[in-house]
Amino acid sequence: MDLRLTFNEDVINYDKMRPTYVEELFHDVIQFSNLDNSKKALEIGIGTGQATVPFLNTGCKVTAIELGEDLAEFSNRKFSKYANFNVINNDFESVVLDNQNFDLIYSATAFHWIPEEIGYTKAYQLLRNGGVLALFWNRPIPAEENGLHFAMQKIYDKYRPSFKSLPVAYNEEHCLKIVNTIKRYGFIDVNYKLYHQTRTFDAQNYISLLNTYSDHRALPEDKRILFEEEMIETINDYGGQIHLNDTIDLYLARKS
Repeated sequence: MDLRLTFNEDVINYDKMRPTYVEELFHDVIQFSNLDNSKKALEIGIGTGQATVPFLNTGCKVTAIELGEDLAEFSNRKFSKYANFNVINNDFESVVLDNQNFDLIYSATAFHWIPEEIGYTKAYQLLRNGGVLALFWNRPIPAEENGLHFAMQKIYDKYRPSFKSLPVAYNEEHCLKIVNTIKRYGFIDVNYKLYHQTRTFDAQNYISLLNTYSDHRALPEDKRILFEEEMIETINDYGGQIHLNDTIDLYLARKS
């Protein structure tokens, strides 16, 4: 089963529940890349466009790549008022684009789906000299409060190995590994920055969010139903709300 295609199964829920990113991040990318209406940008894995509008608003021409047919169609409709937008329904590995044609290539919580050697090598080739690669990920962690985090961890443990455990905090060591990977493919001026935000969900909306995650959707239906029932009951037992602390890691680099 290609887990990348699970995002295409419930487009409306994906658009509703997936987070956007902090304004400061977009400001930093746009400033670093000197983006304006004379430039071209490529977005890898647009999904439903949680990271697209700030770049469109610079006036630059945005070409988006999206593997999921329904996601691509949704984003095409969503941004139809923008004359500077188009979307290609394909995967980044296969799509044919002109080399040295883009001033910015960016990807929001999607670049990890591409094999490393293909992704970084192709991005480098597609960028103009001096062009910018911007990669960022949202990494949510349930807040450790009132015992809820521990109770949720027990539910995750119960459904292993079918389901992954709760994520751990993202730190400088993780970031430096990605920085070093980017450098290996010839990029210069590589740096990273962390941003933080908090989101709050009731039990049902938290399950809706989980249903946008590939590993959750890949669970056998009987296990997924039981998991969701136990998770809803547990969240309600601890006050009916869960807070997610998001760490967003941004990596900026330039083609020499």
